[in-house]
Amino acid sequence: MSYSHDNGGARAPQSVEETTEKVEHPAHYGGADNVYEAIKVIEAWKLDFTVGNAVKYIARAGKKPGESELDDLEKARWYLERRLQQLKKEKTK
Repeated sequence: MSYSHDNGGARAPQSVEETTEKVEHPAHYGGADNVYEAIKVIEAWKLDFTVGNAVKYIARAGKKPGESELDDLEKARWYLERRLQQLKKEKTK
């Protein structure tokens, strides 16, 4: 059994399965059985960090408990804007 901290600092027990699912194949990214799980798509398409993160946030938009769709799409836009700036800077070299 592993433990996680809640906002009050108390420790709540979690099963190994729950902890593994949260880290390795979270449902809000598609889950282990989904061929379109975000990490699988990012790796298959060989996306760089910024575009990969944009795809990740788009894929999970509105699906992660406690995160709003708007927040996830704003995060995706931030990563896309960052990549656009990188490309524009490279173009001017």
